[in-house]
Amino acid sequence: MSPETAKPTLTFAEEVMLLVLDDETGRIAPIGSYALNLTLAGAVLMDLAQRARIDADEDKIAVIDRSPTGEEILDPTLAQLAESPEPHDARYWVEEISGAGEEIKEKALEHLVRRGILQVVDQKILWVFETRRYPMVDCKEEQEVRERILEVVLGEMTPGPRDVVLICLADACSIFESILSPDQLERVAGRIAEIRHLNLIGEAVASAVEQLRLQIALAIARAP
Repeated sequence: MSPETAKPTLTFAEEVMLLVLDDETGRIAPIGSYALNLTLAGAVLMDLAQRARIDADEDKIAVIDRSPTGEEILDPTLAQLAESPEPHDARYWVEEISGAGEEIKEKALEHLVRRGILQVVDQKILWVFETRRYPMVDCKEEQEVRERILEVVLGEMTPGPRDVVLICLADACSIFESILSPDQLERVAGRIAEIRHLNLIGEAVASAVEQLRLQIALAIARAP
């Protein structure tokens, strides 16, 4: 297949949405909207890193190329990072970008619908409350994403750069809990930890997502 006709690569935000959507019902897995928003924020940062727009160390994320990517899911965040008067670490940016999590989610779903991977189904409950589902039209993309990361975590296959990032994100928001049995989860916990350490930015972003999820969960638990 020539570069001109090659199918465009999905963004990490789009791949995350494919992982959290139930194949048949088209509903999002019950991982919590705040957890999903944090993970989508991390996905955008990881895409910018993969496209050589940002770099990171333990203390900060820095913009190294301000030129737009052409992706409407990514470019608003790139501009936000570029306009920041001072550098910040991954945790700061994950929390900051998560405020646009709903918008990132809707754009990712819209792109998947436009590509013929999902369809939109609107329903009304009790003729009043409207709900929206996104059942699969073409499961090949979702199966490819899921099979790709499961082959890595359940086997000994060397992960590619995109696999490492997606595993970081899936682990950070507990996606593996919905696609692996408890026994499998226990067996691959060490393998997942090893894979996360293969990518400095991926590990930093995943850790930031986990810390913020825990912080929010504790705040909710302590609320009167």
